Amino acid sequence: MTNLNAAELNDLNKISQRYYMIPIIAELEAHQKRHNLDLTQSFNYLHDILVNSKLSVDRLLDERKKNGQIKDEAQARKSIAGNAFSQLVKYIFLKLKAQGSIRSNIFITSNPAQHPLISDMVTIGVGDETQKPDMDLAIYSVTETNQLNKCFIISLKTSLRERAGQTYKWKLLLEIATSDNPIKEKYNITYKSTSMPLVGFVTVNFYNEINNPQHRGMFQFFDRAFIGKPLKSDFIDNLSNLPHFVNENL
Repeated sequence: MTNLNAAELNDLNKISQRYYMIPIIAELEAHQKRHNLDLTQSFNYLHDILVNSKLSVDRLLDERKKNGQIKDEAQARKSIAGNAFSQLVKYIFLKLKAQGSIRSNIFITSNPAQHPLISDMVTIGVGDETQKPDMDLAIYSVTETNQLNKCFIISLKTSLRERAGQTYKWKLLLEIATSDNPIKEKYNITYKSTSMPLVGFVTVNFYNEINNPQHRGMFQFFDRAFIGKPLKSDFIDNLSNLPHFVNENL
């Protein structure tokens, strides 16, 4: 783990110890062994890993409900459904960085809006108000003086029914804010950062909506979109290509 700093090691340990992540990580490791996959390849099977670990997670929720640790099992399940996806992506990313597959000056954060290096980059002014993207993770690189170099903000969604449109609309707003056009002047749209982030989308497509024409058109607005299934497509990339993408572009 020498490629990770203290904060990254702490993040990795926290994810590993979250009660609902324990069976999910166990399924990740079992899936790798069953199919002879390395960590990068396992990115393509997040859908299967999350589905196959659901029964074990449900058993844990039943136990926690009986022990009085949670009151609303349905609400806990709903919270886990979104958080587990984000935590699993971050876990695999950190493990890949630990083994040297991600450059040492590239980092990942679950709180991009509050990150001191990133917050200005994701803030667009509209009159007296601000607009920020729907983002679950940010992957960024830093310079030798620990200043922000480049950033890739990511919206993670288990399905396309969720707020996928919110992020690409922010991307359009960013294009308006950084170009000369009458719309920018009309609505007093401002952007202070000197560097624009790359904007991405990652899904596991639980409801098989990926080929809906309306959704397919949406992907054109992202700098890169990925899916955690082993699909071949001209409009969305396999998630296993994420490490190469960030190493090449950040």
